[in-house]
Amino acid sequence: MERSQYANCIEACNDCADACDMCASACLREEDPKAMARCIALDIDCAQLCRLAAAVMARGGDAVHAICLACAEVCELCADECASHPMQHCQDCASACRRCAAECRHMSGNQGGRRNLGMPAPH
Repeated sequence: MERSQYANCIEACNDCADACDMCASACLREEDPKAMARCIALDIDCAQLCRLAAAVMARGGDAVHAICLACAEVCELCADECASHPMQHCQDCASACRRCAAECRHMSGNQGGRRNLGMPAPH
């Protein structure tokens, strides 16, 4: 793929990273942030991986497909966790994560769904 063909995926990754940062921050301000620990941790991991994926795509790096596939997996984990909470910031994050996962799968050529990266299933 040409770098210009990464544009939608880069945008989705950056939007997702921003949504994850906002969600983690808002979760920390919830009445019981301890109950949000898994959500916060996944938000942080997802944001970092999304930013890495966007940077690798912008550079046209050789590992772009593997990193974007991993990004899709983590985005799906984060989306599942966020979707389990009723707060609007979590719901917004889940939507951004799902969009990013779809873009990353499309870009990497793996639209068949999840693969097991050795990560535990969500609770």
